[in-house]
Amino acid sequence: MSWMKDTFELTGSFLSAFKVTWKNLWRKPVTISYPDQKRVLSERQRATFALLTDPKTGEEKCTGCYICQNICPALVIKMEKEIINERGYAKTFYLDLSGCIFCELCVQCCPQDAIVMVRHWEIAEIKKENLVLDKKRLMENQKYPFSTIIGSKIREMQAVPKPPTASS
Repeated sequence: MSWMKDTFELTGSFLSAFKVTWKNLWRKPVTISYPDQKRVLSERQRATFALLTDPKTGEEKCTGCYICQNICPALVIKMEKEIINERGYAKTFYLDLSGCIFCELCVQCCPQDAIVMVRHWEIAEIKKENLVLDKKRLMENQKYPFSTIIGSKIREMQAVPKPPTASS
């Protein structure tokens, strides 16, 4: 008797699978031929980082305050500070994408909005060493579109709302 039950279940499973196959056999394929066609990504998509410069003065925004290095839970940011004309700069800045968990805490905490996430997805590398972004490579990433969320916008969204003022 159990062999009949097993046969019935097998036939039902086969017909169910055949139904799915038959339904999708005549459908237009949804596969995108990358890299000939590129998928449209959301404005909030982010994949790698960039260090920014001030568009007015051309100076880098990073003051070497070490906040991003200290807040990084994966410990992938390493930097050295340099002071020139009483202003701090990041002498060296390294960010290891192979260990990064893309939590975006470094972007959120930066008081100068010096580090942002950019929407550049073609970062695959064969060698792990190539995933360590130095200051030069981070500055070059400014040419890619930024994620819509930067540190100051996040801090505005998370701020305690101001109480309504009494109208006269």
